[in-house]
Amino acid sequence: MKLPGRRELRRLSRGLRFRLTASYALFFAILLIAIAGLFRERLASALQNQVDDTLNDEWAAVKGGFLRIDWDNDTQKYWADWYNDPDDPDEQTLALDIQKVFMITDRYGHVIQDFKTKEDQIRGFDELPADSPAIIQARVSDALAAFKPGQPGKAFRVTRRSTKGEPFRLRAGVIYAQIERPGATAHEPFYVVLGTSYSNYAKILRDNSLVYLSVIPSALLLGSLLGWFMAGRALNPVREVAQTAQRISGSNLSLRIPSRQAGDELDYLILTFNRMIERLEASFQQMKQFSTDVSHELRTPITAIRGQLEVALFTAKTTEQYREAMFNALTDIDRLSQIVRALLLLSQAESGQVVLQKSRLDLRELVKDLAEQYQIPAEAAGVRLSAEAISPSYVEGDRVQVERMITNLLSNAIKFTPEGGQVRISARACEGYAELVVEDTGRGIPSEHVPHIFDRFYRVPGSGTAPAPEQGLGLGLSFVAWIVKAHKGTIEVDSTAGRGTRFTIKLPAAGVGSDTLELTSQSV
Repeated sequence: MKLPGRRELRRLSRGLRFRLTASYALFFAILLIAIAGLFRERLASALQNQVDDTLNDEWAAVKGGFLRIDWDNDTQKYWADWYNDPDDPDEQTLALDIQKVFMITDRYGHVIQDFKTKEDQIRGFDELPADSPAIIQARVSDALAAFKPGQPGKAFRVTRRSTKGEPFRLRAGVIYAQIERPGATAHEPFYVVLGTSYSNYAKILRDNSLVYLSVIPSALLLGSLLGWFMAGRALNPVREVAQTAQRISGSNLSLRIPSRQAGDELDYLILTFNRMIERLEASFQQMKQFSTDVSHELRTPITAIRGQLEVALFTAKTTEQYREAMFNALTDIDRLSQIVRALLLLSQAESGQVVLQKSRLDLRELVKDLAEQYQIPAEAAGVRLSAEAISPSYVEGDRVQVERMITNLLSNAIKFTPEGGQVRISARACEGYAELVVEDTGRGIPSEHVPHIFDRFYRVPGSGTAPAPEQGLGLGLSFVAWIVKAHKGTIEVDSTAGRGTRFTIKLPAAGVGSDTLELTSQSV
């Protein structure tokens, strides 16, 4: 089997799956070690409490009468001895356990001798460091200060190791004994230390710790393998997204990733990716449409310019003929410039490059101002233009774009209304929105053409009597549709051939929002 090279290992270590597994393994290791530490501390505390309970039982037996302390007038020294029933095996065993590690001193730290055996009462301490007299005096003073009648005295507990390394648990405290001296009897304090070996408990703690530590590597290995497997499964949708992204090109932008229907972060990622592809598809479609529109609309004026210049080049004889050809060419070039500017502006608007500068507008004032501006063109066309705006109609909008929307509708209405006809514009405030209506008594729009009037360069075929310039560029209503959409409004068209057209625009009132644009048509 071929081992992976350094480059493959480096690539693997930089992968998200490896980093997720490593993070999981690190967290799992820290968790296991923390649990092991907590378990060890709890076990050590339980074992220590068990030892302390045993020492407390022995202490109670010592105070209960196992130990007797008195004063010897002949030697002028304290003496101590044990009093227990030798025929009672329980008492005998308890007394022997107590005497394994035992020390008794007076309040000044002097070890009390046994008057009968001539042995110091300091057993089991040959390999343990005993407390110094100064420490004993301080502890006796603390116990005396904390003494309260009817309550247990203050206890001192400590763990020490012998010279051989064996651990011992010690329990020290003060015991009061009634001492009779010539002419006086008094309760005097004595410092007593009881102890027991802690080696068996330490072995239990050590063995349990070793067992747990030996389990950690195996658990960590299994956890890492599980983390590697789970990370692989979790990253499968991400891998599918990457593979889908590689297959996407300009010719198959309709490709989408199916949702897992899990409602988790990966589904959100898939949804976001699909929406991004939708936006890309819309952008590509806009670019394709722009290219198609440009190639289609620029062909005619360019062909006309070329034809006029060729005719002038081969047939013109006089200065007037050359001048006429140049004039016609400049006219077509001007029309060509208008088409290019309009296309660029509309493409920028639809792609979101035009930022609206919104402010609080009153449609009533805009309607009155624009109606006055279009009175002269209307009179020149023999059309009667009237405006109606009774109450203020406030909206949040871009003044330049809203004026462009109204002027496009007014210019179309005047252009396609025959002499003697009427154009009417009105604005009114409704509940939650402002309504703008532009209607005329012109030649109207046939019902089969109404759904397409907002498309770029779409022109409704005329009756044949209208001159070519009247047809315009076919972009005015496309601008109107974009402006309404950008302001989160709706537009409706109601038209019948020979009877006129009515455009109804509804824009959210100031402070009221709308989420969609609706382009609807109604025929009568």
